[in-house]
Amino acid sequence: MKKKPLKKLSVSLKSKSYEIYFGYDILENSNYILEKYIKDKSIIIVYDQILEKNLKFLSGSLSNITNNLESIGVKSGEKSKSLEMYSFLNEKIIEKGVDRKSILVAFGGGVIGDLVGFVASTMLRGIDFIQIPTTLLAQVDSSIGGKTGVNSIYGKNLIGSFHQPLAVLSDVNILKSLSKKELISGYAEIIKHALIKDKIFFKWLTGFGEDIIYGNDELRVEAIYKACNIKREIVQEDELENGPRALLNLGHTFGHAIESYVNYDGSLLHGEAVSVGIILAYKLALKIGSTSSREFDIVLNHFKKVGLPTSIKQLTDKIDNKNKLWQLMQNDKKFSNGKLSFIIPEKIGQVKIRNDISSEVVLSLLKEEIEK
Repeated sequence: MKKKPLKKLSVSLKSKSYEIYFGYDILENSNYILEKYIKDKSIIIVYDQILEKNLKFLSGSLSNITNNLESIGVKSGEKSKSLEMYSFLNEKIIEKGVDRKSILVAFGGGVIGDLVGFVASTMLRGIDFIQIPTTLLAQVDSSIGGKTGVNSIYGKNLIGSFHQPLAVLSDVNILKSLSKKELISGYAEIIKHALIKDKIFFKWLTGFGEDIIYGNDELRVEAIYKACNIKREIVQEDELENGPRALLNLGHTFGHAIESYVNYDGSLLHGEAVSVGIILAYKLALKIGSTSSREFDIVLNHFKKVGLPTSIKQLTDKIDNKNKLWQLMQNDKKFSNGKLSFIIPEKIGQVKIRNDISSEVVLSLLKEEIEK
């Protein structure tokens, strides 16, 4: 039975325009949505190995529109976002047979999407790929906007490229298999979008946040759609992050350093680190007088209400050196000309890029967080 997606967004860029499809019960019917992109072409699905059962539904659907379908499994986790895995995938894809009209399909969370997108950007000097994100975090953030890449031993996402997908297909049904930890991680990116640009959306989330996390499909579709629309608008304005797109990094300067500190050991998820990073950005904003304690309390109370982590100590007991954490922050992509850029909250729905914050203020905050 043919089922149409409930919602659709168009991303219009100078390099490429594409559609994001949202809904439920559409994975098994992906052939109807994707037919115009992949009919009779060579398709290679790169999937997270934990999705073996779901892969059968996707492969069964796509086999209706192509006779040349291959798949490659990749182990879950941030450790797979490496140059070693990038090299392995390139060779494996070439071994299976690929030409410039072949299409890669990224079927998994943000790790798979970033990795496959990077491979697609360099395979035969660039081939198309389709994003089918399977985590809440990937559906609301990493699958959109064309950022692809792998991690360096010196930091997260330091090796990569901009390569926009051919299409994005988000089915909320697959989110039912996620743990509470993974759903919380994804919700952190939803709330991030609201805090950056949409006070009304934030207020809506304060009423429905717990329902979104704990399984109301209709509210999930609406929340994912609203978050993606915010990111779409920002990316359309600044595709290559030369200006306002950097606002989407709220919480990431701290968050990436936290992830790097524990060496991507799987003990915490990206969204959890971003959640703590957002709260640290608010605390930094309080220190420099950029935001009010009232605004901070509203945000902090919502984070606590829905179960988002709000401190480093909640995440891990492995971080015990403020100077090491500060050094890792300086390995971030946002470090330029000897200065580190921070995305600093001002009001709910309004943030600003700042590169004039002294190291003494940041180190003071890190000392308070680690030693409390």
